Amino acid sequence: MSEGPSYDPHTTTMDMDNVLVAASTPSEQPLTEEAVTATEGDDVPQIRDDRPSLYTAPVVQEEDLPLSFVEHSPPPSSYETTAVDHPAAADQPALQPSRSIDLLSPPITTDLDPLPQGAQPPVIIDRTANDSPVLDHLPRGARPPVVVDRTADDSPVPRSGDLPPFRQSDYFLGPTPAFLLSERSSLTADSLKALGATSNNTSNEEQPLALAAGGVAGAELEDKEALSESLTEEPTTSRGTSKGSKRRMMTLLGVLAAILIIVLVVVLSVYFGVVKKKNNVNASTGGSGGSPTGTGTAAKPTSTGKPGNHVTGGDGSTVTLANGTTFTYTNPFGGFWVEDPSNPFNNNAQPNSWTPPLNTSWVWGQNRVYGVNLGGWLVLEPFISPSLYQRYPGAVDEYTLSTLMAADTANGGLQQLEEHYATFITEQDFAEMAGAGLNWIRLPIPFWAIETWPGEPYLAKTSWTYFLKAVQWARKYGLRIYLDLHAVPGSQNGYNHSGRGGGKINFLEGNMGLANAQRTLYYIRLITEFISQPEYQDVIPIFGIVNEAVEQSIGINELTSFYLEAHDMIRNNITGKGEGHGPYISIHDSFLPGTMWFNYLQGSDRILMDTHPYFSFTGAANPQPLDVNGPEGQPGGQWPGMACAAFGPRVDNSRQNFGVSVAGEFSGSPNDCGLFLLGVTDTSLTPGCDTIYNDWASYSAAMKAGVQNFIEAQFDSLGDWFFWTWKIGASQVSGNIEAPLWSYQLGYRNGWIPTDPRVAVGKCASLSAPAGSFSAYLPWQTGTPSTIPASSTASFPWPPTTLANLDVAMTLLPTYTNTAPLITLPPQSFSGAPAQVTKSADGWFNKQDTDGGITTVAGCTYPDEYVPTFAVVPTAACTGA
Repeated sequence: MSEGPSYDPHTTTMDMDNVLVAASTPSEQPLTEEAVTATEGDDVPQIRDDRPSLYTAPVVQEEDLPLSFVEHSPPPSSYETTAVDHPAAADQPALQPSRSIDLLSPPITTDLDPLPQGAQPPVIIDRTANDSPVLDHLPRGARPPVVVDRTADDSPVPRSGDLPPFRQSDYFLGPTPAFLLSERSSLTADSLKALGATSNNTSNEEQPLALAAGGVAGAELEDKEALSESLTEEPTTSRGTSKGSKRRMMTLLGVLAAILIIVLVVVLSVYFGVVKKKNNVNASTGGSGGSPTGTGTAAKPTSTGKPGNHVTGGDGSTVTLANGTTFTYTNPFGGFWVEDPSNPFNNNAQPNSWTPPLNTSWVWGQNRVYGVNLGGWLVLEPFISPSLYQRYPGAVDEYTLSTLMAADTANGGLQQLEEHYATFITEQDFAEMAGAGLNWIRLPIPFWAIETWPGEPYLAKTSWTYFLKAVQWARKYGLRIYLDLHAVPGSQNGYNHSGRGGGKINFLEGNMGLANAQRTLYYIRLITEFISQPEYQDVIPIFGIVNEAVEQSIGINELTSFYLEAHDMIRNNITGKGEGHGPYISIHDSFLPGTMWFNYLQGSDRILMDTHPYFSFTGAANPQPLDVNGPEGQPGGQWPGMACAAFGPRVDNSRQNFGVSVAGEFSGSPNDCGLFLLGVTDTSLTPGCDTIYNDWASYSAAMKAGVQNFIEAQFDSLGDWFFWTWKIGASQVSGNIEAPLWSYQLGYRNGWIPTDPRVAVGKCASLSAPAGSFSAYLPWQTGTPSTIPASSTASFPWPPTTLANLDVAMTLLPTYTNTAPLITLPPQSFSGAPAQVTKSADGWFNKQDTDGGITTVAGCTYPDEYVPTFAVVPTAACTGA
């Protein structure tokens, strides 16, 4: 998150599009609605801009797509769909490096409702790890077939009708689709009553459902014909039937016996092999579909204890933690968890009924992000974990805290941080996030999760262990991860959450700016190699490569050179291009007006824009109340309307003119109130913080209603969002949480954050805010292979031609070399999983990427990473010779 004015070395003024930028000179004037209604571009900082080819249109590749790219099949001529394996059904094999469609596999026709007039039929766009097809474009009102498994004869076994259409618009809060039996089911209608299924056959008689040509139904037809012949060809006498009739009768009885045996074998095999094994989810993962008030129930799961069996459950199920303790999973939205000891990479879990399971593709522009940050966990921040900083007076950032803590050997030294990692966020937090209707988390990590170099005081590598725990917990509860590299060598913004604060930037700036950037690229490479493995890529679809780099100090050209180098390294050397090939690459807007990024690096492969809209860091007091009605007659005073007016158009324009865009951070606070929010040594400018805003236990009903309306307005205006942050720790002095409007968990539990985030849809319309005009992303923005024009790449070389705040020429700057042994980030070990399942997850995706690791040049001296003053000013480049 952005900090207060004391950490921003630049003076900016606030306009509608730049409302979130902190000013270095506090104003005595309170923030008014007029203050944020200036047109975009007013008082915008002057940007060094000599980028004539930066916005050149992309060059779309004409050659055939590689087979590993997802292929889109044309709409079929008749209304056909393919049965989708329920995500919690079968044990999944290890995922493959890429996904492609077997175009030769015929679809399974189902007896669905007629399509609405003008609606398009579903189109297969992908297949899950067990080769189940995934549908695209289910028409509103159409009812998809729901299938949970297949028997040995490839017949689908359905479950009760609670699985939502994966590709239905997430903006539509509609009913749960009806349940349909597959025509290929081998079960009879009556034998499926225990599963809650209903048949299209209106007869009350037990009717076998067609298996295929020549299946059970065909045998039954032959029986009927034989019976007809026996009644017409050979008349009977008073003593019995003729010899021919007897033979035919014996034949008929034999056929009927054979049919009975077949039916019993099929039914019993399905019951004991599928239904009974999965009886904890077949009728338990029901959800609300798109309805904000829907509920779902789940039976408590049990495990057979046999190898390959997984435990799963929905609302009301019991979860057993690694230490043996248990808790009850609460999820009223149809979500279910999956834990599979025999396959720890099982991606079948689903957080709620409106979110695709992890083994199903996420579609930007259709699926909607309801996310939350795990700030202050693996990257410390004073206002999130204030007790750590109160314990060590003088600590103002993680650098100084680590130094002081390491010296305190009597209390455990630097290892005290692991206690924070182990207790601040746990598996139960992930379960609660899923139960709160959330579907994504944004997870900040520091570079010292990988390694530290001499002179860096941080606790090295330990946070990587907890990152791996987070991945498995997210997988278990069906949550996707936006991984964010929050702190890089030298600091990219001078904020206290970048490692070392104080406002000094030494990334792409200063005497160590190039060397620190080289090292950052190396860490980006290592992380990308790890998360691009097929075992991880579905859980971590976004990678933010540098958090909140301050362009106003670094320079747009220098930052663009870095982003382009990172993009090319990732796409050309590691993942390849196109949907399914590695994560989206997220870059931050540097708190610049959105127009600065319009048409930026067109032709790049899946770059995502992250914006962090805050009212809290304006450098001015914002005393306007939340516990009154605003001009529209709704709670929250002026703030809900201002959020819709300021944030909605910005994000909408970014989607239209840049590409995929999300709000990676925002909060429930309209001002700078909160213990240590502006830093350990700075105090809030807004009056009444302690009594009005920080004392959450005394919030009135009007205050809670106002805060919730303000938060819902932000939810609706931003569309795809990650609240900052999930949890705030208590003050060591008071024992209370003193920055309450920044804690999603606290607000969710105490009535000022909605228990269902979908209720916010339409909030801005109710406040008379203008509707957005964004309709759909362009193909190259979401994975259709294209190329950045050569004119752009030539304009932004790597290394850059110059950097700011240098004491010597670029040619004399210290640099690193790639001659060190290569680091491979370790995967989690799974003692109960077969080796053939886990052996491919070795931490390195592309075995062709063999360049060495970054290290110092032997014989060269380097200034301090954060205070880069030369002891001896170089007059020639050091080559180590």
